[in-house]
Amino acid sequence: MTFCLDTTFIKPDGNNEIKNAIVLLHGYGGDGKDISTLSMNWKRHLPNTIFICPNGHEICSINPSGYQWFDLSKDDQKYILEESNKAEIKLNKFITEIKKEFNLKNQNICLSGFSQGCMMSINLGLISNEEYSCIVGFSGKIIDQENLKSRKKVSTSILLIHGDSDQVVSPNFMLEAKDFLIRNNVDIETHLIQNCDHHIPIEASSIALSYIKKKFYNL
Repeated sequence: MTFCLDTTFIKPDGNNEIKNAIVLLHGYGGDGKDISTLSMNWKRHLPNTIFICPNGHEICSINPSGYQWFDLSKDDQKYILEESNKAEIKLNKFITEIKKEFNLKNQNICLSGFSQGCMMSINLGLISNEEYSCIVGFSGKIIDQENLKSRKKVSTSILLIHGDSDQVVSPNFMLEAKDFLIRNNVDIETHLIQNCDHHIPIEASSIALSYIKKKFYNL
C-alpha cells in the first residue's frame, strides 16, 4: 500500500504478529529516520509492535534537509493554529491508512512525538472519535488550549516528559498542559528530567517504555 506520508517502518523481528503500533512524530526540522532511533531501546520489550515514523508533510522552512508539521517562521498564533490543523488532516488520513494496512484499531496505537511532534500527538489523540491506547509526548506543549477544549472528543491517557533545562520549549508548558488536562478529565502523568535540555535522554526513553507497556498489556 502507498501511504500519504513518506515513512520509516521498524517491523517486529522474525514472523512476530503485529498487534500494536507506535506512531512516532519528529520535531521541527527532523524526519522519521531521526526519531525512529527510539525504537532501538523499545523494540525488544515490545515484540509485537510496529514503529511507524513518518516525515512531516512539508519541507522545513529553516532547514530544507528536514521536515515540519507546521511552519514556525511567523510568530503568529492564529497562523500556527491554522497550519497545525492542516497537519492534523494529513495525519488523520495517514493513521486511517495505517489502521487499514495493519488491521489495527485506535486502542492498539500509541501516539508519540518530540517537540512539534508531541504537540501534534496531543491534538490527534484528544480530537479522535475513539480513544487511542495512549499519548506519549516529549518536550512539547498544547498548541492552543481554547481550540483544543472546543474540539476535544475523548480522554486518551497521556504521559508528558520534559527537561528542566529546555531552552527551546519551556518546561512551564508541561505544567500548563498538566493543569489543562486535569481540568478536562484526562488521565495525565508527567515527569521532569533533571539537567536535561531539548532532547530525549535514556531516562525519558525508559519512563516512556514502561508507560507504553502498561497501556498495551494492561499491566
